[in-house]
Amino acid sequence: MLVTDVLEDVGRTTADEIGAAARFQALDVTDEASWAAAVAACTDAFGRLDVLVNNAGIINSDPVLEVPPAVFRKVLDVNLVGPYLGIRAAAPVMAETGGGSIVNISSVQGILGRAGTPAYTASKFGVRGLTKTVALELGALGIRVNSVHPGGVDTALIRAAATADLPTEVLDKVHSHLPVPRVGQPEDIARASLYLASEESSYVTGTELIVDGGLTAGYRAGRSTL
Repeated sequence: MLVTDVLEDVGRTTADEIGAAARFQALDVTDEASWAAAVAACTDAFGRLDVLVNNAGIINSDPVLEVPPAVFRKVLDVNLVGPYLGIRAAAPVMAETGGGSIVNISSVQGILGRAGTPAYTASKFGVRGLTKTVALELGALGIRVNSVHPGGVDTALIRAAATADLPTEVLDKVHSHLPVPRVGQPEDIARASLYLASEESSYVTGTELIVDGGLTAGYRAGRSTL
């Protein structure tokens, strides 16, 4: 497994925690050359590339009349152009060994709009559309492409959206109106991604796997939000 991150200390720590099966490679997902180096590092270390998970993302919570154009573009650059560049770098290498699986982490905000996050929502809808189109294009190469759409997950990103360092107990309370009455955990998204990466999903491509505790199922009385 190749762990990548623009935050090198965080990435190295994660790889160390995984153990001998993991390597770390610095990666700026907005940079084409950085992607080429990451793919080369993967094939050098492991001899092939079978799975790509596009998981890098940032958020901005300014409404449309307040978000500066440069910030809007930056969110799109990381959240949408990043996966595009990753697919371009990885797919030819996957095809050489018979195919693989690409998992793009989108969001429930790639399914439903949310006021106050136009840049983030636009980027996540873009990831959803990119996934479907690329699945059509790369299927002949043996490459499956799917998107995962998390709801609220207990990570730094949700705390950035809430503009507060909320403890898990508070996040659970905020999400208690859901059919699964808690905030999501990173492991929930990891398991969904693993399914799409594996041969267990060998007949699944071009689709969305929503992992949101029932958030997008509908509305009921008592709904609360961050």
